[in-house]
Amino acid sequence: MPDLPLPALAIAAVPRRRAAVLELAREIERREYPGIYCASVGDGLGLCLALALQTERIPFGTSIANLYTRAPSDYAASTALIHELAGGRFRFGVGVSHAPLLDRLGVTGGKPLAEMRRFAEAWRATPRTGEQPPLVVAGLRKKMVALAGEIGEGVVFANASRSHMADSLSVLSPDQRQGGDFFIGNMIPTCISDDVDAAAAVNRRTLSLYVTLPNYRNYWKEAGYVEEMEAIEKALEAGERKRIPSLMSDAWLSDCTLYGSADTVLEGLAAWYESGLSTPIIVPSSAEGNQMKAFEEVFELFDRA
Repeated sequence: MPDLPLPALAIAAVPRRRAAVLELAREIERREYPGIYCASVGDGLGLCLALALQTERIPFGTSIANLYTRAPSDYAASTALIHELAGGRFRFGVGVSHAPLLDRLGVTGGKPLAEMRRFAEAWRATPRTGEQPPLVVAGLRKKMVALAGEIGEGVVFANASRSHMADSLSVLSPDQRQGGDFFIGNMIPTCISDDVDAAAAVNRRTLSLYVTLPNYRNYWKEAGYVEEMEAIEKALEAGERKRIPSLMSDAWLSDCTLYGSADTVLEGLAAWYESGLSTPIIVPSSAEGNQMKAFEEVFELFDRA
């Protein structure tokens, strides 16, 4: 297998481990990974501010901030601050989230495309904030990907289907698809283990929430997984959530995540690069331990690659 570019890595501001997460970020930088992307769990934007002060060279960003949790002007003040303190290394990844998740926040979302456009315009128009970072729009289906190409400097997916990536990116311009200054990322749940069944079970647990979200199911139907998504819908209607992992086919799981032996994961990552994805964002989990153990396994994987 030819040498692969290192992927970016995802981290989160985990309660009681935040100092350790910053030490992990410095280790990721020391190992010369190309980027760190912060999940919304535990305040990803706050973690990005810490990264601006605790790292020196590595690019980083949010993946993915929820545009409804702060006013555009409030986001603008924070993102400009981080961008300036980081010396231009920060990317602002933001998206419209999902209706069931917004319901938990007591928020009613509008039409996603219109809301994303409205937010971007208001965010950029906020006065007296200073230079803003590149805007990376969270995309899934092609209309939002196209909007990212129109109003943003990048698009970031989460849990996308590798076999569908070329089709998703077809709405971007040729220059944007070729990478360069336009960011194309995807967060990929990853579990490295010779115990393939155990690794698959970890990734199934990771995606158990996502398959309950209608937007994701519609996307995966578009990607060709109609049978799986309709079976999951029937289980949800029947109140049989415990059945959901058994309804996630191996083909679907292998298309959306990386799992299994070191060689299998590296082969899958190579296929992701071939799909048109320029920045895979590995989201590590471990079949044997916690998140720190998962990062140790990722480091070992690429040390041997």
